[in-house]
Amino acid sequence: MSQANGRALRIVVIGAGMAGILAAIKLREAGYDNFVIYEKAARLGGTWRENTYPGIACDVPAHLYTYTFEPNPHWSHVFAPGEEIQAYFEGVAKKYKVLPSIEFNTEITRCVFENGRWQLTTATGKSDSADVVIAATGVLHYPNTPDIAGLEDFKGACFHSARWNHDVALDGKRVGVIGTGSTAIQITSALVPKVAKFELFQRTAQWVMPIENPAYSSEERAAFAADPTRIFAIRDEAKRMMTDFIANAVINADSKEMASIERACLENLENNVKDPVLREKLRPNYRAACKRLIFSPDFYDAIQRPNAELVTEGITRVEAGGVRTADGRLHELDALVLATGFRADRFIRPTLVAGRGGVTLDDVWADRPIAYLSLSVPGFPNMFLLNGPNGPVGNFSLIQIAEMQLGYVIQLLNKLRDGACREISASASATSAFDQARIEAAKGAIWSTGCKSWYLDKFGVPASWPWSYARFAEEMAAPKFEAFEQVA
Repeated sequence: MSQANGRALRIVVIGAGMAGILAAIKLREAGYDNFVIYEKAARLGGTWRENTYPGIACDVPAHLYTYTFEPNPHWSHVFAPGEEIQAYFEGVAKKYKVLPSIEFNTEITRCVFENGRWQLTTATGKSDSADVVIAATGVLHYPNTPDIAGLEDFKGACFHSARWNHDVALDGKRVGVIGTGSTAIQITSALVPKVAKFELFQRTAQWVMPIENPAYSSEERAAFAADPTRIFAIRDEAKRMMTDFIANAVINADSKEMASIERACLENLENNVKDPVLREKLRPNYRAACKRLIFSPDFYDAIQRPNAELVTEGITRVEAGGVRTADGRLHELDALVLATGFRADRFIRPTLVAGRGGVTLDDVWADRPIAYLSLSVPGFPNMFLLNGPNGPVGNFSLIQIAEMQLGYVIQLLNKLRDGACREISASASATSAFDQARIEAAKGAIWSTGCKSWYLDKFGVPASWPWSYARFAEEMAAPKFEAFEQVA
């Protein structure tokens, strides 16, 4: 049993998605066995449970989007579809005996630090107490519903892409999709061949990076299973592409890597969209990757089909029969999908979290969400955020990030277990210095070149890690304990 100054060190993990499952495995591996995972839903899986829309797939190569200790020889494609990723996490949780540690249908609504411990309350009124809280709540989990007049008047089916209604049959129907992010692009490719009429309502054009997504043959999958080093070779190559190419590009708007990405996106548009009018509608007026880059092998093909239409007139309102645009036209629809993304600044919220003296995260994050190295917030001792504010959510594979962060957090937990302190959290001075350096570094990133995106906070500052993968790995290797306030 884990000990902190002679007492059991109880840990609560919030969320049973990718990071929560990982936390359970790594905690037990490090000797921490007194923990529970609270999951608000009836199943694990996080974003892969929530998002089940047609065409959903990960834009990180599948062999890189796996835990390093659990390679998967069975991926069907280079970029895995969502249902396979969900099945992977379910399989890992079963294999590593995580399921008995999860309390499903248990949403944490309050998390208050009192008398040296975290006091938690659930939506059902249950109470719990913990020495440590690990928030594995993810980044993109709180749907953003657009404020469009008349949405409630629509007589057809209407739902957010993250709340897909599979009871609604769309084959042969008239379908509209609002939004042009990664989700909307994947939906477009999946639905256009099946529906009678498809209308994509575009406020902002997107740059599209061409990719291929070939299937792995049965022979290749058998070879992966027989010799995992084949998987590691693919993984290493994918990692090099992300860390040495994409990650270096986005943090330096003037880099040769960024120029190469922009060239590939421009050629994709110029060479694959035949109609000059449509081509100009699809041409963004900002630099590639300023918004999250879209990866797709077939979006341009789909949007050029006879039954597809790109609508660039602004939406005036939604009516009973469809969507009315600024040119006065009524776009008659049977179903309307809101592919309008997520509130990327929520993190553990809407859970009420109060640290020392009753100060809440909403108070501390009134201007912008901040955390030292995206993990720890001053005044909130023994609480750690996985994939928290200002982490490399747009740069690297989130699984890579979470594995490195867990290694870091466990080194902090060891301080508690060994009796070196009873409370540990980032100091205000270290957090302020980190945030100032982050803001300064972000000025050179592609995200700062003039577009509006979910990467930007309300001041227009990119909220993602603005440095290299190597620097992140170095920071995560070992905590600088002088940056932490430690209470005996």
